[in-house]
Parts: sequence; structure tokens; C-alpha cells
Amino acid sequence: MAKIKWHAKAKRVFRDYVANASIEFGKSTASRWFKERKNIEWRLQRSPTSYPPEGVLQEEPILYRQCHLMNRRFKIIYFYDENEDMVHVMDIWDTRMNPQFLARRFT
Repeated sequence: MAKIKWHAKAKRVFRDYVANASIEFGKSTASRWFKERKNIEWRLQRSPTSYPPEGVLQEEPILYRQCHLMNRRFKIIYFYDENEDMVHVMDIWDTRMNPQFLARRFT
């Protein structure tokens, strides 16, 4: 079973989105974020390559993958290190934003 490591940027972005959701939509929406995160982590631990590659980042030397969160409005961007058997969660991306900005965040 793979380990999951949330990098600082991804942790911060997740916390910010949850805090914002709690203010704008209420605590039940914020708790849904945590439930969906837990479900995604469960799947990643068991099958870390089950989500598709992130097309915007295909030119990067690392194979980044993406999984949708909160009704496909957000993507969790991660990569799997097979040698360490570890999933590295790098970012959370709001899909309403220009995809070119996502590529810039990883260069």
C-alpha cells in the first residue's frame, strides 16, 4: 500500500479552499471536501496509477496525474514514485482557471 505525502503547497491550497468553502457554503460543504479527500487517498494508496495523466503537464520530466475533487471543479495533481511506493500530492488546481497557469506552476 502506497504512502501519501502532501507537500506544503498542496496542504496550504487545500486548507484555503476548505476555509473559503466553509465561509461561502457552510460547514457541510467543507466536511464534504474532507470526505472526498479521504476517498481519493484510499484509492491512491491501493492503486496510485489508476487516475489519468495530467495532459497540461505532459512535457514535464515527471509523469503527473490528476484526479477530480468536488464535482470536477478542482483537480488534485500528484505523481507516484514507484521506488519509494509514495504518492506525492503537489497541488490542487481550480479547473476554471487557464490551464497555461497550471503549467507555469510546475516550471
